[in-house]
Amino acid sequence: MLDLEFMRLAFGAGIVVGLLAPAVGFFLVQRRLSLVGDGIGHVAFAGVALGYLLDLPLVLTALAVSVVGGLSIEWIRARRRTAGDQALALVFYTGIAGGVVLVSAAGALNVNLFQFLFGSILTVTRSDLAVIAALGVGALALIALLYRPLVAVVVDEEGARVAGLPVASLNTLTVVLAAVTIALSMRIVGILLIAALMVLPVIAASRLAWSMRSTIVLGMGIGLASVLTGITVAYYANLPPGATTVLVAAAMVLVAETWSAVRG
Repeated sequence: MLDLEFMRLAFGAGIVVGLLAPAVGFFLVQRRLSLVGDGIGHVAFAGVALGYLLDLPLVLTALAVSVVGGLSIEWIRARRRTAGDQALALVFYTGIAGGVVLVSAAGALNVNLFQFLFGSILTVTRSDLAVIAALGVGALALIALLYRPLVAVVVDEEGARVAGLPVASLNTLTVVLAAVTIALSMRIVGILLIAALMVLPVIAASRLAWSMRSTIVLGMGIGLASVLTGITVAYYANLPPGATTVLVAAAMVLVAETWSAVRG
């Protein structure tokens, strides 16, 4: 399996995605913003369509549009101009509708978008891996560097504000990191399923962990195991890698739930 270059590229990208997605998802879950990933994912679809229209690298256009979508969600939510779920719905449906219009304008309706919606291990190129590795490692380093203030905002946003922390900037950073994660993961897991990889490993880890730090570490381990197992099973069984990875992650949630119940 590893003698094939596309599998080596897929595993390389999968390692980064498997670690990054739960690390970012941890902060979304703790803030009860689990569905933000779905909203940004649909905006990323518009980014892919824009890349087709302008003949630009799809990862970069998806990244740019995802960041704009994520910032829009946070801007609306922070100013309470509408309820959080309504802000998410606005960006969610605008993104998917904009993507359809852009694909039509680009004359790309016959392009196989399935690989971007649900992932395809055949689509990862060397340049994709370079971008994924650079941005992914950078995002993980940023999370490690700002871990304490990010957790402080999650635990007590008002208390963090009183303590002088830049709460608005940290919240914005969290959403931007989510956008980066989704754009980088679309080749492996797919735009429509990446939110599950951001959330499910964290849920599983929360059933086994004893602290917030252990939750994020265990979540990253479960995410990595889910991606590597999912890619391997998908290769041998000729299944979609994104859906297979999510099913593996869901199975791990069930195992964690069972273990937690047995342990009492």
